[in-house]
Amino acid sequence: MYRFLLSRQWVILTLLAVVLIPTMIKLGFWQLHRHESRVARNEEVAASLAAPTVPVTELTGKGRKPASDDKFRTVTARGTYDTAHEVVVRHRTGPDRDTIGYFVVTPLVLEDGSAILVNRGWIRADRDLTAYPEVPAPPKGRVGVVGRIMPDETTEASGIKDTKGLPDRQVMLINSHKLADEVDHPLLSGYIQLTKTSPKPAGKQPEVLPEPDHSGIGPHMAYAVQWWLFAAAVPVGWVVLVRREVKERRAAVDAAAEQPNAVTEPV
Repeated sequence: MYRFLLSRQWVILTLLAVVLIPTMIKLGFWQLHRHESRVARNEEVAASLAAPTVPVTELTGKGRKPASDDKFRTVTARGTYDTAHEVVVRHRTGPDRDTIGYFVVTPLVLEDGSAILVNRGWIRADRDLTAYPEVPAPPKGRVGVVGRIMPDETTEASGIKDTKGLPDRQVMLINSHKLADEVDHPLLSGYIQLTKTSPKPAGKQPEVLPEPDHSGIGPHMAYAVQWWLFAAAVPVGWVVLVRREVKERRAAVDAAAEQPNAVTEPV
């Protein structure tokens, strides 16, 4: 009765089931690992945001990168903005996560003569992307800034291609090493993502970037459970199909037996 399992159709179906089960199990663990990575990242961000505020020079220096676990930690700095070496970063989304524009990055010259790049926020892009956009001027004179310390952006970490031949004072990445030759002061590694300025600047300013999301865990755990349920459903479905085939073949044999002089084919 079960010789049909040796037919070409059923051999292919069985082999497909054998391949699908471990593949779906593996995909489930892949989603589980993504969930665990997201949870770990949220914990790291939350710890950095909750850590005590320190002067920026405690976490970075000339040739000394910010530690990976210090990313998003709140730092302070005092100095004067160097607008002559200000740049804008192309193709960046605003706080609404949808509108394309620029980040405005201005070096802040510190008391010791070194400088740190400050991402002052986001502005909307003009229609003419080949010209330097109209950028709100930063406060003049000495200012105090508060923000989140960030490592230099790289293509490997961000996936953003560092396009060459851009218009003057436009870049694709915020990278102190790449901008060091353009600034007249020694640059500290990394940059500050601005949150507050003192004294409070007058007039319109770039939109300050929001605090990074560290509460959402995404759908990865749900996807993992879904893949495992699919893996469990494959053998169940195979058994259901086999039983249905057996039932249909038995019904065909019984029907043939009820007809006089009927010739039944082996099953």
